[in-house]
Amino acid sequence: MAKTDTLHIRVEPEVKKNAENTLNKLGLSTTEAINIFLHQVILTGGLPFDVILPRYNTETEVAMQEARDIASGKVSTKGYASAKELFEELDAEC
Repeated sequence: MAKTDTLHIRVEPEVKKNAENTLNKLGLSTTEAINIFLHQVILTGGLPFDVILPRYNTETEVAMQEARDIASGKVSTKGYASAKELFEELDAEC
């Protein structure tokens, strides 16, 4: 069957770029991936994956927020040139 319909969608530029990079590694174009997705919607009668909110315990939530704060620069951390340097400092603290 000839492909004659066109979809126009809006996505964040960074999402588009990252998706295209991933799809290229898989040997797929964005168009091919979307066609696969739409065929799977038809075959499964809905979304071809679970749509759920992740549930994390409090400790994991706190750790994820700490990681975000470190990554964004809100929290400064000490860096080490090597694992050996880290372990030497840990040994000195004990």
